[in-house]
Amino acid sequence: MNIFICPVCGEKLNDTGKSYVCGKNHSFDIARSGYVNLLLSKHAGKTVHGDNKLMVQARKNFLDKGYYSKLKDELCEAVRRYSRKGSMILDAGCGEGYYTAAVAEAVPGAGIYGIDISKTAVEYAAKRCKTASFATASVFHIPAEERSCDMLITLFAPYCGEEFRRVLRDGGIMIMAIPSENHLWELKQAIYDTPYKNEVKPYELDGFALIRKKRISYRIQLDSQEDIQSLFSMTPYYYKTGKAEQQRLAALENLETQVDFELLIYKKV
Repeated sequence: MNIFICPVCGEKLNDTGKSYVCGKNHSFDIARSGYVNLLLSKHAGKTVHGDNKLMVQARKNFLDKGYYSKLKDELCEAVRRYSRKGSMILDAGCGEGYYTAAVAEAVPGAGIYGIDISKTAVEYAAKRCKTASFATASVFHIPAEERSCDMLITLFAPYCGEEFRRVLRDGGIMIMAIPSENHLWELKQAIYDTPYKNEVKPYELDGFALIRKKRISYRIQLDSQEDIQSLFSMTPYYYKTGKAEQQRLAALENLETQVDFELLIYKKV
């Protein structure tokens, strides 16, 4: 089964092996790496679409070393707990596929899909995980059929409640990960003169009932400038700091910092 729909007319897309084609003959070629571009220009930003190659490569380098493996393990446990055999699972804002690949391995037999607005990220994801289907697309215009997903995963990605509710079946599960108040606190202290803690917004979301939440908090030790820069480059702070702050971080040879996440489980009501 394929959940993708044509971004032009909304009809179901059929996978021919080389392209996705709808009943009105709108066709979208499958790239050599395995993903399909379903992002229309009117749904994209005016500048760079999502994370650029620097941020994607930095995140891949950092995540592949296991610094966030506890979050990955908790996510996979939640997916196994709330999914069923043959579930259709959408990773909305999948990035370079670190978590998507882990989910695919955790629930063999499920239909795994990932979308991201960054073409670079989706290409990385498609190369990493051959058992999932990936598309370049916006979470604000998800090219998936109405009520086609049993589960939706959104990890540190933009939130679009209207679209998430549309693609989830009634009673479907949404798993969300957000940074908690102390996330990367020591990294912020190393960069800023007056760092601030993250604001954790209220958990209530229209159309969803919160059924479980878990805080995942621990410390990580970065013993190389490469890893410090990878962590820094994959965060929004990279583009919000001046040259002086960046030079301050570049002088560090090691860094111990807290990572602080909240894993939230919602049910569509």
